[in-house]
Amino acid sequence: MRRLLQSLLLKLTGLGLLRITLFSDTYLRYVKPGLRPVLIASGVVLLLLGVVAAFSRTGNGGHAHDDHGGHGGDDGHEAHEAHAHEGHGGHDGHDHSGTPKIAWLLVLPALSLLLFAPPALGAYTAARSGVQPVAVQKKGFEPLPATSPLPLTLTDFTKRVQQDRSRAIQGRTVRLTGFVTPDATGDGWYLTRIIFSCCAADSQTVKIHVYDSGSAEPPAANTWLAVTGTWHRAGTLGTTSAPAALDARLTTPIAQPINAFTDDLPITPG
Repeated sequence: MRRLLQSLLLKLTGLGLLRITLFSDTYLRYVKPGLRPVLIASGVVLLLLGVVAAFSRTGNGGHAHDDHGGHGGDDGHEAHEAHAHEGHGGHDGHDHSGTPKIAWLLVLPALSLLLFAPPALGAYTAARSGVQPVAVQKKGFEPLPATSPLPLTLTDFTKRVQQDRSRAIQGRTVRLTGFVTPDATGDGWYLTRIIFSCCAADSQTVKIHVYDSGSAEPPAANTWLAVTGTWHRAGTLGTTSAPAALDARLTTPIAQPINAFTDDLPITPG
């Protein structure tokens, strides 16, 4: 029974990994795109190990049958006595090597990966995680292009607001993209990105506080938006006293980009 459970878990997990990597882009909810080949290889290996474990179980059963039926006379009698002696030493001959019932609960997460994948990280996670400070820009800032609205990542916007002593961002209309995280205080909301360094376990959050006077109600959590606006004046621009905040002029719903768990400018199909 124990080997049966091992085989089942290996096969279910392997099939689940192959389903989310070969037949969809669901794996991007949990890891960076570069890890796709590793997940595919892992799925194949787990599936093969599960098949081998199943055949190994069958082979062991056949061997045990031959041992009991292939001895005759004194040899058979001695084998029987040896078997009885081993049984007596193994807890009065009772087989306690069966699989504990609670171990079958491990089938549930493996089965869920195969049938329905857990949801991606979103506003719930972002609201409960601290905002990581952006890295210090060691080199000087390049001049901003004249494009208006100027597309920027949330990280680049934060750096320009808090580190660019030239204050090049002042008065510029920018366009930022991310998903909505509610502000518990009710004073605006956050445009958010969750960034994977490797996978969901090491994710970091970057947020821009959005003040949207043109909307009576904040947009729904996890809604992906492109937000056009200007820096919200507070503190001293070019220093950490300046908040990474935006006065929104226009909010446009967009589809979740392919590169949802990076802070790159959005890549959309086509």
